[in-house]
Amino acid sequence: MDQKKKKKEKIREIIVENKSGFNIAEVIVIIIVSILFGIVVGSIITSSKKEISGTKVSKEMQEFIATYNNIKNNYYDNISDKKLINAAIKGMVNSLDDPYSVYMNDKQTKNFNQTVRGIYGGIGATVANKDGKNYIVGVFKGSPAKEADLKEGDIFVKVNDKDVSNYDVGKLTDIIKGKPNTKVKITILRNDQEITKTITRKYIDIPSVESKIIDKENKKVGYIYISTFASNTYSQFKKELNKLENKKIDSLIIDVRSNPGGHLNQVTKILELFMNKKKVLYQIELKGKRIKKHSNTSEKRNYKVGVLINEASASASEILAGAFKESYDNSVLVGIKTYGKGTVQKAYQLTTGSSIKYTTEKWLTPKGNWIDKKGIEPTEKVELTEEYKNDPKDENDSQLQKVIELLIK
Repeated sequence: MDQKKKKKEKIREIIVENKSGFNIAEVIVIIIVSILFGIVVGSIITSSKKEISGTKVSKEMQEFIATYNNIKNNYYDNISDKKLINAAIKGMVNSLDDPYSVYMNDKQTKNFNQTVRGIYGGIGATVANKDGKNYIVGVFKGSPAKEADLKEGDIFVKVNDKDVSNYDVGKLTDIIKGKPNTKVKITILRNDQEITKTITRKYIDIPSVESKIIDKENKKVGYIYISTFASNTYSQFKKELNKLENKKIDSLIIDVRSNPGGHLNQVTKILELFMNKKKVLYQIELKGKRIKKHSNTSEKRNYKVGVLINEASASASEILAGAFKESYDNSVLVGIKTYGKGTVQKAYQLTTGSSIKYTTEKWLTPKGNWIDKKGIEPTEKVELTEEYKNDPKDENDSQLQKVIELLIK
């Protein structure tokens, strides 16, 4: 995978659960937890005892509710319930002083959900801005964009007859996306000629896995790149792995360089393809209690596996790297030390459209090592060369070439 072309992403969390819609009781529980951290901010609670019936209200919570009522009833200007709700929740999450516990507004939530779910309603084209113009830089296979013959290099001019020449990428993609089976009219500029297409949106399966075979010294080395661990990554990985194995690969490279993480269950399923039930995949620690996670399947592999890692391999990528390093006998890790994130988050979406993520557990390697702020060391340290940075192709990728060398020995 061309590392120079990989867009740097903000390090994401390992997400173990997504849930939509807090009810009042759930909100109160969150507020109580936050009060224990010493923060008292605006509230989403009403004073109605009926609405919080069945929930024990402490003295602190009574003061909290009284504060909310005073603001609602006596503040000199009109104030939005939604604004108070969002401010309260944001303040509570920020009080945790945890970089991985965050509040996201409705727009951020929408973008985040699309990323971790790996699916959205749209046309299946990747857009980038260059010199003030929005270009198509990629078209997904089998997508509506492909069927409409949109091509890399096309420039967006109008969407539904509205001029979008000055839109930023985020605003443009927001109006192109939409519910499946709805239509969108797109005008693009190609070779100084405007072309208009009416395209029916579909569910787009965001590709997070790519594969190929590298032939070297009469050996077939399979290569799989994973860009993120979205909710559809395992199914894509399994499909590509089957293709490679049907072509009789001798060994496999899994490239998680610059992979910022994602769903815990997805990396777990991928590891279960390789590790037998006797091997520990990773450990989870909650309030001092540790649980070892083993494979739940009968699948396993024995061929050599090389894992490529770098300083931006984080979260679920580190779980994968740690499992191969400590639980897979026939493996090697090549690259440089990983990011170092050893915690797990849950994501909850509120009825307002916004959401929160907060840390719930630690994860540890199979041997019980906590890599937070430390990272995972490769078994073979290799830096990328200046030659590769200036001319990013496989032949100049020193990390890739090293792992191939080790696998075909």
